[in-house]
Amino acid sequence: MNESVQAKPRFRTLDLAYIALFAALMAACAWVSVPVPKPFVPFTLQTFAVFAAVLCLGGGRAFYAVLVYLLCGAAGLPVFSGFQGGLGILLGSTGGYLIGFLALALVFHGATVLFGDAPAVQIAACVCGLAVCYAFGTAWFLIVYAASSGAIGLMTALSWCVIPFIFPDMVKLCMAAVLAQRVRKLMK
Repeated sequence: MNESVQAKPRFRTLDLAYIALFAALMAACAWVSVPVPKPFVPFTLQTFAVFAAVLCLGGGRAFYAVLVYLLCGAAGLPVFSGFQGGLGILLGSTGGYLIGFLALALVFHGATVLFGDAPAVQIAACVCGLAVCYAFGTAWFLIVYAASSGAIGLMTALSWCVIPFIFPDMVKLCMAAVLAQRVRKLMK
């Protein structure tokens, strides 16, 4: 092997800084929460932060930002809604929606690699990624909730955990798209 050829680093220092910044944004947005009784999922701005991450950083770096956020929470840092942290939150009935943010970033990345990064493609990729997040989170919710409190129907789970969030999440997507347009100009 030629010793003069050096391996290109996977992440530049700037990439790591952006990943950390958006992981911190996710934590701060999780703290902006409307409390609701259990078993309902609380209303937070986390989805806004995830949308902002994928739209500003792209799906690859946003995936790592979400991963850092989730690992910080799993380690016990109070980065989840209600200033909570710990593996118990991720393994709880609503943890699937948090883990689903990783799927959202992967869907976004795949869609933009396949179809380009035109604004319409990015918005469609966010919507499709959110649908995958909802599906994963709801499946997780049904399994974990059934184990702890008894089985419920799919429509009940959707009425508790998805349907009330569709319109607010679309508003968050629009806000993130407007913000990302401005932030991307500053990032170049």
